[in-house]
Amino acid sequence: MELTYDGRGLVLGDTLVVADCHVGRGTGGELEFPVGSGADMVERFRDLVERHDPADVVLAGDLLHSFQTVPRTVETTVAGLQSACRDAGARLIVTPGNHDTMLSSVWDGPTEQEYCVGDTVVLHGHEAPEVDADRYVVGHDHPTIEIEGQRRPCYLVGADQYCGSDVVMVPSFNKLNAGVRVNTMSAGDFQSPLVTDVDRLSPVVWDEHARETKEFPPLGEFRRML
Repeated sequence: MELTYDGRGLVLGDTLVVADCHVGRGTGGELEFPVGSGADMVERFRDLVERHDPADVVLAGDLLHSFQTVPRTVETTVAGLQSACRDAGARLIVTPGNHDTMLSSVWDGPTEQEYCVGDTVVLHGHEAPEVDADRYVVGHDHPTIEIEGQRRPCYLVGADQYCGSDVVMVPSFNKLNAGVRVNTMSAGDFQSPLVTDVDRLSPVVWDEHARETKEFPPLGEFRRML
Protein backbone atom coordinates (compact mmCIF):
# COMPACT_ATOMS: atom_id res chain seq x y z
CA MET A 1 0.00 0.00 0.00
CA GLU A 2 1.44 3.34 -1.08
CA LEU A 3 2.33 5.94 1.54
CA THR A 4 1.67 9.66 1.18
CA TYR A 5 3.41 12.09 3.54
CA ASP A 6 1.75 15.41 4.21
CA GLY A 7 2.01 18.02 6.96
CA ARG A 8 3.01 15.62 9.78
CA GLY A 9 0.31 13.20 8.69
CA LEU A 10 0.53 9.93 6.78
CA VAL A 11 -2.02 8.62 4.28
CA LEU A 12 -2.48 4.87 3.77
CA GLY A 13 -5.02 4.26 1.06
CA ASP A 14 -8.20 5.88 2.38
CA THR A 15 -6.88 6.16 5.96
CA LEU A 16 -5.17 9.24 7.41
CA VAL A 17 -2.85 8.79 10.40
CA VAL A 18 -1.55 11.46 12.78
CA ALA A 19 0.21 10.82 16.08
CA ASP A 20 1.14 12.54 19.31
CA CYS A 21 -1.28 15.45 19.31
CA HIS A 22 -0.55 15.92 23.04
CA VAL A 23 -3.60 18.15 23.34
CA GLY A 24 -3.23 20.34 26.42
CA ARG A 25 0.49 20.87 26.22
CA GLY A 26 1.19 24.55 26.66
CA THR A 27 -1.59 25.09 29.20
CA GLY A 28 -1.34 25.78 32.91
CA GLY A 29 2.17 25.58 34.31
CA GLU A 30 3.58 24.50 30.95
CA LEU A 31 2.56 27.63 29.06
CA GLU A 32 5.31 28.04 26.49
CA PHE A 33 3.30 28.89 23.41
CA PRO A 34 0.61 31.46 22.68
CA VAL A 35 -2.88 30.55 23.80
CA GLY A 36 -4.67 29.38 20.69
CA SER A 37 -2.25 26.59 19.81
CA GLY A 38 -5.23 24.22 20.02
CA ALA A 39 -6.98 26.23 17.32
CA ASP A 40 -3.86 25.97 15.14
CA MET A 41 -3.83 22.20 15.60
CA VAL A 42 -7.49 21.89 14.65
CA GLU A 43 -6.98 24.09 11.59
CA ARG A 44 -4.02 22.02 10.35
CA PHE A 45 -5.93 18.82 11.07
CA ARG A 46 -9.01 20.04 9.21
CA ASP A 47 -6.87 21.02 6.22
CA LEU A 48 -5.39 17.50 6.09
CA VAL A 49 -8.79 15.84 6.31
CA GLU A 50 -10.31 18.07 3.64
CA ARG A 51 -7.32 17.61 1.33
CA HIS A 52 -7.27 13.81 1.47
CA ASP A 53 -10.95 13.02 2.13
CA PRO A 54 -10.21 9.81 4.08
CA ALA A 55 -12.78 7.26 5.12
CA ASP A 56 -10.99 6.78 8.46
CA VAL A 57 -8.69 8.99 10.51
CA VAL A 58 -6.52 7.30 13.13
CA LEU A 59 -4.98 9.24 16.01
CA ALA A 60 -2.01 7.01 16.79
CA GLY A 61 -1.64 7.58 20.49
CA ASP A 62 -1.00 10.36 22.97
CA LEU A 63 -4.04 12.34 21.97
CA LEU A 64 -3.74 13.94 25.42
CA HIS A 65 -0.67 15.37 27.13
CA SER A 66 -1.43 15.48 30.85
CA PHE A 67 -1.69 12.31 32.91
CA GLN A 68 -3.80 13.94 35.63
CA THR A 69 -5.91 16.88 34.46
CA VAL A 70 -8.02 17.80 31.44
CA PRO A 71 -8.44 21.58 31.09
CA ARG A 72 -11.50 22.92 29.31
CA THR A 73 -9.32 23.97 26.37
CA VAL A 74 -8.51 20.29 25.85
CA GLU A 75 -12.17 19.38 25.48
CA THR A 76 -12.58 22.21 22.96
CA THR A 77 -9.64 21.04 20.87
CA VAL A 78 -10.73 17.40 20.88
CA ALA A 79 -14.22 18.49 19.88
CA GLY A 80 -12.66 20.46 17.01
CA LEU A 81 -10.85 17.35 15.77
CA GLN A 82 -14.10 15.38 15.94
CA SER A 83 -15.96 18.11 14.09
CA ALA A 84 -13.39 18.16 11.29
CA CYS A 85 -13.90 14.45 10.71
CA ARG A 86 -17.66 14.60 11.06
CA ASP A 87 -17.90 17.42 8.51
CA ALA A 88 -15.83 15.37 6.05
CA GLY A 89 -17.78 12.16 6.64
CA ALA A 90 -14.71 10.43 8.10
CA ARG A 91 -14.65 8.07 11.08
CA LEU A 92 -12.23 9.07 13.86
CA ILE A 93 -10.45 6.28 15.77
CA VAL A 94 -7.97 6.55 18.65
CA THR A 95 -5.20 4.04 19.37
CA PRO A 96 -4.34 5.01 22.96
CA GLY A 97 -0.80 5.92 23.94
CA ASN A 98 1.02 5.99 27.25
CA HIS A 99 -0.15 9.57 27.94
CA ASP A 100 -3.83 8.75 27.41
CA THR A 101 -4.70 7.82 30.99
CA MET A 102 -7.52 10.41 31.02
CA LEU A 103 -8.80 9.59 27.53
CA SER A 104 -12.26 8.48 28.64
CA SER A 105 -12.94 11.92 30.11
CA VAL A 106 -12.94 13.53 26.64
CA TRP A 107 -13.42 10.65 24.23
CA ASP A 108 -16.30 8.20 23.88
CA GLY A 109 -15.66 7.23 20.27
CA PRO A 110 -14.01 4.08 18.87
CA THR A 111 -10.64 3.00 20.23
CA GLU A 112 -8.33 0.25 18.97
CA GLN A 113 -5.06 -0.77 20.58
CA GLU A 114 -3.87 -1.75 17.10
CA TYR A 115 -5.68 -0.63 13.97
CA CYS A 116 -5.28 -2.70 10.80
CA VAL A 117 -5.15 -1.11 7.34
CA GLY A 118 -4.56 -3.90 4.86
CA ASP A 119 -1.11 -5.32 5.57
CA THR A 120 -0.26 -2.39 7.88
CA VAL A 121 -0.95 -2.03 11.61
CA VAL A 122 -1.18 1.41 13.22
CA LEU A 123 -0.40 1.75 16.93
CA HIS A 124 1.25 4.24 19.24
CA GLY A 125 4.47 2.26 19.49
CA HIS A 126 5.28 2.50 23.21
CA GLU A 127 4.73 -1.25 23.53
CA ALA A 128 5.44 -4.22 21.30
CA PRO A 129 2.53 -5.06 18.98
CA GLU A 130 0.37 -8.12 19.46
CA VAL A 131 -0.74 -8.36 15.82
CA ASP A 132 1.65 -9.54 13.11
CA ALA A 133 1.92 -7.24 10.10
CA ASP A 134 4.12 -6.55 7.11
CA ARG A 135 4.44 -2.94 8.23
CA TYR A 136 3.87 -0.98 11.44
CA VAL A 137 3.09 2.74 11.62
CA VAL A 138 3.94 4.28 14.99
CA GLY A 139 4.54 7.55 16.77
CA HIS A 140 5.77 7.94 20.35
CA ASP A 141 9.35 9.21 19.88
CA HIS A 142 8.63 12.52 18.06
CA PRO A 143 11.55 12.26 15.59
CA THR A 144 13.34 15.33 14.25
CA ILE A 145 16.53 15.68 12.25
CA GLU A 146 19.05 18.51 12.20
CA ILE A 147 20.25 19.53 8.74
CA GLU A 148 22.56 22.52 8.25
CA GLY A 149 21.86 23.68 11.80
CA GLN A 150 18.07 23.55 11.49
CA ARG A 151 15.92 20.94 13.21
CA ARG A 152 12.90 19.67 11.33
CA PRO A 153 10.21 17.11 12.21
CA CYS A 154 10.72 13.98 10.17
CA TYR A 155 9.27 10.60 9.36
CA LEU A 156 11.57 7.59 9.74
CA VAL A 157 11.10 4.73 7.28
CA GLY A 158 12.91 1.42 7.69
CA ALA A 159 12.72 -2.09 6.28
CA ASP A 160 13.07 -5.17 8.51
CA GLN A 161 12.95 -3.12 11.69
CA TYR A 162 10.76 -5.31 13.86
CA CYS A 163 10.57 -9.10 13.52
CA GLY A 164 11.21 -8.80 9.79
CA SER A 165 8.54 -6.12 9.30
CA ASP A 166 8.91 -2.56 8.09
CA VAL A 167 8.36 0.37 10.44
CA VAL A 168 7.30 3.93 9.68
CA MET A 169 7.56 6.42 12.55
CA VAL A 170 5.61 9.66 12.11
CA PRO A 171 6.47 13.01 13.69
CA SER A 172 4.45 14.61 16.46
CA PHE A 173 1.45 16.55 15.18
CA ASN A 174 1.85 19.01 18.05
CA LYS A 175 4.28 21.80 17.14
CA LEU A 176 5.08 22.32 20.83
CA ASN A 177 6.90 19.00 21.04
CA ALA A 178 10.57 19.73 20.43
CA GLY A 179 11.12 16.08 19.57
CA VAL A 180 14.23 13.96 19.72
CA ARG A 181 17.19 14.69 17.44
CA VAL A 182 17.82 11.43 15.62
CA ASN A 183 21.16 12.39 14.01
CA THR A 184 23.30 10.53 16.53
CA MET A 185 20.76 8.25 18.21
CA SER A 186 21.16 4.49 18.51
CA ALA A 187 18.32 1.98 18.72
CA GLY A 188 18.65 1.94 22.50
CA ASP A 189 18.01 5.70 22.60
CA PHE A 190 14.54 5.27 21.11
CA GLN A 191 11.64 4.64 23.47
CA SER A 192 9.75 2.51 20.96
CA PRO A 193 10.73 -1.17 20.96
CA LEU A 194 9.90 -1.33 17.24
CA VAL A 195 13.11 0.53 16.32
CA THR A 196 15.96 -1.98 16.14
CA ASP A 197 18.38 -0.73 13.47
CA VAL A 198 18.69 3.04 13.28
CA ASP A 199 21.28 2.94 10.50
CA ARG A 200 18.60 1.55 8.18
CA LEU A 201 16.03 4.24 8.97
CA SER A 202 15.60 6.79 6.17
CA PRO A 203 14.44 10.29 7.18
CA VAL A 204 11.64 11.92 5.20
CA VAL A 205 11.09 15.64 5.78
CA TRP A 206 7.94 17.54 4.84
CA ASP A 207 8.78 20.96 3.39
CA GLU A 208 5.85 23.14 4.40
CA HIS A 209 6.77 26.02 2.09
CA ALA A 210 7.29 23.88 -1.01
CA ARG A 211 4.52 21.50 0.07
CA GLU A 212 6.57 18.45 -0.85
CA THR A 213 8.65 15.79 0.83
CA LYS A 214 12.41 15.47 0.79
CA GLU A 215 13.68 11.93 1.17
CA PHE A 216 17.17 11.24 2.47
CA PRO A 217 19.47 8.19 2.55
CA PRO A 218 19.40 5.81 5.56
CA LEU A 219 20.92 7.36 8.67
CA GLY A 220 23.91 5.01 8.59
CA GLU A 221 24.93 6.70 5.32
CA PHE A 222 23.38 10.10 5.86
CA ARG A 223 25.23 10.79 9.13
CA ARG A 224 28.48 11.08 7.21
CA MET A 225 26.97 13.91 5.14
CA LEU A 226 25.57 15.93 8.04
